[in-house]
Amino acid sequence: MDFTLKKYRFFLETLISNGYCFQTFKDFLEKPHEGKTIILRHDVDLKPENSLATAKIEHELGINASYYFRAVPESWNEGVIREIAALGHEVGYHYESLTTAGGNIDKAYENFVENLSKLNSLLNSSNSSNSCQTICMHGSPRSPYDSKDIWKKYSYKELNITGEPYFDMDFSKAFYLTDTGRRWDGYNVSVRDKIPVYQDEWIKKGLVFHKTDDIIKAANACNLPDWIMITTHPQRWTDSGLSWLKEFLFQNIKNVVKFFVC
Repeated sequence: MDFTLKKYRFFLETLISNGYCFQTFKDFLEKPHEGKTIILRHDVDLKPENSLATAKIEHELGINASYYFRAVPESWNEGVIREIAALGHEVGYHYESLTTAGGNIDKAYENFVENLSKLNSLLNSSNSSNSCQTICMHGSPRSPYDSKDIWKKYSYKELNITGEPYFDMDFSKAFYLTDTGRRWDGYNVSVRDKIPVYQDEWIKKGLVFHKTDDIIKAANACNLPDWIMITTHPQRWTDSGLSWLKEFLFQNIKNVVKFFVC
C-alpha cells in the first residue's frame, strides 16, 4: 500500500542504499554535495503530527530534511515545530501572504514579516540554534493570487532569507519530484507546485513516476538523476487505515476539481 509510513521508510532506505545522501535546502544552497544528493522538503499544510512522524523516521535514518510550516492553526503547532527543530531538521516558513492579504502586496509583505518574526522567536526560544533561513510558497490552489508575486516588489534576501525553491533552485541541474495530488505525476492537477519550464524535458527522458514503488524501482535500476529535490506533504502519509482512506477519497475528488482549474 502506498503513502504509508512503512512505505515512506522503505523509500528512504532504498535511496540511501543506492548511494544518495540527503541535505536540507539551506545546506544545499550553502554547499551542495557533489555526488548523488536528495534535497528533502516537506510542506506542512495540515496535520503537523504527521510531519513529526516522518521527521522521527528521518532522524532514525540519519537524514536531515526541511519542514515548511504555514501560519494557520491547521499547520502551526508550536510543540511540533520545536520537536522537529530539536531533531536537527531545518524549519522554514510556508507563506501564503498574498492570499491572506487579498492581493495587496504591501499588506502581504507586512503579514510575511510578522509571521517570519513569530517563527524566529519560536525557534530561538526552543533551545535550538535554528532560525528561519529558507522559505517556500504555499500554492493555495483555490486562491487567484500567487504569493511569489510579493517578491516582484520586495526582497526576501533583505530579511536574511537565503533561498526560496522556486527562485533559488537550479532545476536545469536538479530533477523535481513532488507528491502533489497524492501521486508522483501530479503536475497535470497541480495549480502551482510544478516546474513547467523543465517538465517536458523530464517527460522525454522517461522521468515520470506514478507510485512510490515506481521511484524505488528506478532507484534500484540507477535510472534517477544525481540531484533531486523531493517534496512531500506529510498529511498524506499515515499507517492509520481510516486516515489513509479519508485522504485517498478526498484527494481524488480534489484532483478532479484541480484538473479543470489547471
